[in-house]
Amino acid sequence: MAEPKRSLVLPAILIAAILVGTGVGVYFLYEYNHPKPSAAPWTVEVGSNVTVNYIGYFGSGPQTGKVFDTSLYSVYLNNAGYPKSLEFDHGTSPANYTPIGFSIGPNIPAGGYTIGNETFNGAVSGFWKGLLGLEVGQARTFSFPPSEGYGFPNPTCYATQRLVFSVPVLIPLTTSNFATLYPGVNATPGTHFTDPTYGWDDLVLTVNATAVVVENLPSTGFRVPGLNWPQIVTAVNATTITVTNQLSPLNAGLILGHVPASSAVCGSAKYIISAVNVSGGTYTEDYNSEVTGQTLTFWAMIVAKYG
Repeated sequence: MAEPKRSLVLPAILIAAILVGTGVGVYFLYEYNHPKPSAAPWTVEVGSNVTVNYIGYFGSGPQTGKVFDTSLYSVYLNNAGYPKSLEFDHGTSPANYTPIGFSIGPNIPAGGYTIGNETFNGAVSGFWKGLLGLEVGQARTFSFPPSEGYGFPNPTCYATQRLVFSVPVLIPLTTSNFATLYPGVNATPGTHFTDPTYGWDDLVLTVNATAVVVENLPSTGFRVPGLNWPQIVTAVNATTITVTNQLSPLNAGLILGHVPASSAVCGSAKYIISAVNVSGGTYTEDYNSEVTGQTLTFWAMIVAKYG
């Protein structure tokens, strides 16, 4: 009997399968080991809406290094590690220390806008430009000049005061002026009361149908209360009380003062003593915000993005 011929079809199929399988394996092995370009991470750009934690410091002036604003309650509490500026708001509620929403770019509506439960406001150009290119969770420290911050001081928002001034011992007033200057005080001879301006003892000396005479009764050395610097009664005679503001040029930019709301300048009842001219006998009250005219430095971190 003749030997049957072997079929070459099956081996061919097997070889082809091995080659194909090997090729596929090599392909998958190559794809597994070959590095793939990853998608670029999201970064802050104009038009982004982000929440930010930040610490704002003075980068120039007498208050260099002091914190004028922050979103972090731990920074608010730590006055030793983060000394605060003169106008830092120490009365802010702890609940307000949370990441702040900012919309990045110019021309943001004055009142900002809301996405979900988050409000996004604009910021000075130096601040939002400093956030460009940051990723979520990334932080940066940056500085910018007054031209990209809060601008320069308004020259009309200054007041000049005398270092040494006098107050009369006797003050004659009409009855109506007495009631205005000393509300709640009885216009009765012999009445003692605390002077609302200087804090020393006053006396209603005489009264008639149309006039009241008040006598100021401070003693030499009396310190006027409520000020952040010494204002001392340095002399008293029969007619005049001399009061001296004990200030020096070293105090410039480092002392905060207040006036009654009725005496506010440029809408502000607080000021910084910005200059002391000993030879001229004057000092200057600056009612501009403390951040005007200064280089500002921020540490800022992107907490989250929206939209």
